[in-house]
Amino acid sequence: MRTLGIRTTFSTGMAIFVLVIAVLIPLAVGGASSVITRSAMTQYNSFNKPALSPPGWLFPVAWTILYILMGLASGIVFLSDCDPDVKRTALIIYVVQLVFNFFWSIFFFNMSLYLFSFIWLLAMWMMVIACTVLFWIANRAAGMMMLPYIAWSTFAAYLNLAVYLMSRKPMPL
Repeated sequence: MRTLGIRTTFSTGMAIFVLVIAVLIPLAVGGASSVITRSAMTQYNSFNKPALSPPGWLFPVAWTILYILMGLASGIVFLSDCDPDVKRTALIIYVVQLVFNFFWSIFFFNMSLYLFSFIWLLAMWMMVIACTVLFWIANRAAGMMMLPYIAWSTFAAYLNLAVYLMSRKPMPL
């Protein structure tokens, strides 16, 4: 566990168990969200897409990697011997942003609430940044693992806003 900079009172076996559970939690959240939005994901191919839009197959690959990284980061923070208030606050914000993450795709794909989804995503993005800062304070490696999530969420916000703007119908005169 030293390679991740974790100073902990947990045994190695228990620490590995915690890390596995920590990774399974965001994977389960993402998996549940994708099951709920599976049929609506076909919409993505019909959207007027902005420049830089990736192919649809890239989203599950990127999200799987991000869920693994954020799960590892949360597990490292849980295991760390950092300030208990920092740890508690970081993990609460982590859980709340994970809830926001779960509902975003439902709002966007199932309900086609593109502007609301963008605003929701901005709120999630702010939580991800706050979570990353707190993870960084708790354990630098954990904070670094969250940086790709910030980048992808920023990119997702660009795509979400572009879909909203490109799908708006002109106002009748």
